[in-house]
Amino acid sequence: MSAAVQPLPGRPTGAPATGRQWLRRLRFYLPAIVVFVGVIALWEVAVGALGLKVFVLPKPSAIIAALQANWTSDRFGLLPSFRATMLEALVGLAAGTLAAVIVALAASRWVLARNVLLPIAIAAGAIPIIAFAPLANTWFGLTNWFSKAFMAAVVVFFPVMANVTRGLVQVDASAIELMRSYAASEWTILRKVRIPNALPYFFTALKIATTLSLIGAIIAEYFGGQSLVLGRIMVQSASALRFDITWAAILLGAIAGIVLYLGTVLLERLVIPWHASVRPPDG
Repeated sequence: MSAAVQPLPGRPTGAPATGRQWLRRLRFYLPAIVVFVGVIALWEVAVGALGLKVFVLPKPSAIIAALQANWTSDRFGLLPSFRATMLEALVGLAAGTLAAVIVALAASRWVLARNVLLPIAIAAGAIPIIAFAPLANTWFGLTNWFSKAFMAAVVVFFPVMANVTRGLVQVDASAIELMRSYAASEWTILRKVRIPNALPYFFTALKIATTLSLIGAIIAEYFGGQSLVLGRIMVQSASALRFDITWAAILLGAIAGIVLYLGTVLLERLVIPWHASVRPPDG
């Protein structure tokens, strides 16, 4: 059947990589590793050589030291702040993704739903997050973590909805015709053809949404909230001229975004191992 997806040529899916394949992977990732280490080393040396002040740009070693010293401190507790922000981002990511998938399913199935829901979704994607965050804090409470999760859900919603709708709609017409020639129901076509076709679009959107959820939560925290969240730590430490702590909080946010992104990549490889986007660089 034309709708079935055949594995691409190369190493069979799930087969263990050989030593030569691991070497190819290392060669593929080595330039990025070298550049990363080189930039950190240059940053450390340049700040000391130029005599830059901490408020301009602290050394990487100073940022790591601030991270260790304030990991569980009472005033700038980075660990509890990290946990609180991650909770907000993850709840917002889950809620925004679920709402986006439901709207995409409705929009792809019924023309009336598409005409009603798509303008609303586009309007949600066009909302200036900086202007909307104070309103969300007013609606749900300044110190309520749900207002930050709501902001994360808002920024996640549009890219997921747009990509999933595209994946559900842009299906090979011959595959739909073949399924209908077998008298398949719309539910069967959705399950057998449309959803598998939309999965690569979904994971592409989810990779974007993971980082957007953190951005939405942290920006909402800038406008008020609990004291031990990353956004408030950034504001308070900058106000106290402790820019090493500010950079430490930024570092934690960046690490969280990278971890969420890599988790999405791993999930993508487990769910759609047949797709070209998840094949290893050595093919």
